Amino acid sequence: MGWRFGESTVVHPLPIGVSRRAGEGEAVLAGDAIATGTIYGTPVRLSGARRLGLAPQDLARVMRVAPGAEVERGAILARTGRRFARAVTAPFDGRIAHIRADGDIELAPIVDRWVVRAVIDGTVTSTSDLEVVVAGEAWCLQGVAAYGPDAIGDLALLADGPSDEIVPSRIDVTQRDRILVGGGRSGPEAIARAHACGVAAVVAGAVPAAGLRAIFGDDVSAHGQVLRGDAPTVLCLAGFGTSALPESLYSPLRVFAGSRAAIHTASARLFVFAASEAAAIPATSPSLALSTDWGAVRALDGRVTIEPDVRFASEVLASGVATEAGPVPATNVLPVGAAR
Repeated sequence: MGWRFGESTVVHPLPIGVSRRAGEGEAVLAGDAIATGTIYGTPVRLSGARRLGLAPQDLARVMRVAPGAEVERGAILARTGRRFARAVTAPFDGRIAHIRADGDIELAPIVDRWVVRAVIDGTVTSTSDLEVVVAGEAWCLQGVAAYGPDAIGDLALLADGPSDEIVPSRIDVTQRDRILVGGGRSGPEAIARAHACGVAAVVAGAVPAAGLRAIFGDDVSAHGQVLRGDAPTVLCLAGFGTSALPESLYSPLRVFAGSRAAIHTASARLFVFAASEAAAIPATSPSLALSTDWGAVRALDGRVTIEPDVRFASEVLASGVATEAGPVPATNVLPVGAAR
């Protein structure tokens, strides 16, 4: 499956510490905050009932702030008396994490705050402290792998054809917050420059595996997992190494240039928010094949046939796809979009 227009569902996982999340049935646009929350540090134990001269079970009636609430530094957590008052105050900004059985208060400091934004225009179909699910209509193109955070921006083509690479010299600060698209290979130099210029994301036919390790570290995997917080967003449409996208995949990108788009890295999908009649898509989806040296991905153009028994150079007898350039093992051929 290549390009398609229709309803897609996107699952947005939420970190721990949700403060607010969108309600079911709420309409959202890509880029809207659908959940916010706080990251807390190790709780600090504050003397509560003992400081106030109370029994532990009596602390609840003098609490000024409910457990789980966020407080600012200096806020009164509990207080007794009038003329000769005693009080427990917050020594720092934080959240009341727990009231202990002995009457002490555990206050967790606020380390950071997070925001989860929608990556598709649509309606919230399900919401919980674990995830927010949004369903909406958009053009969708399934890639092979994606890295970095989700990204939203306007599409901008940096390649003149489906086999052209993204070159660093064509990237500058005027493309800030845009999603740059190339047809062929994107090297680590171009990705690093794009990230430094504030580009939202880079979409390419393929990225060399060594280049991905140089940017994201040795822990990067083909599943798109990346452990660094400040990392560029990269979407590989076809694979790794080098690639030339099929014209049927690249030509709609020319039409969509300038349109709002988003990348959901967890599912490696590119969403484009354009009218359903904006692009004409062929009825049959293209297929991709690995080159003979396994170092590149190429489109299967022209007439191809299936041969059940082909003896390859490795002396292995297996099913193959006959092309003008020679047979290709059938296991090395994949319909576009069938990876996920």
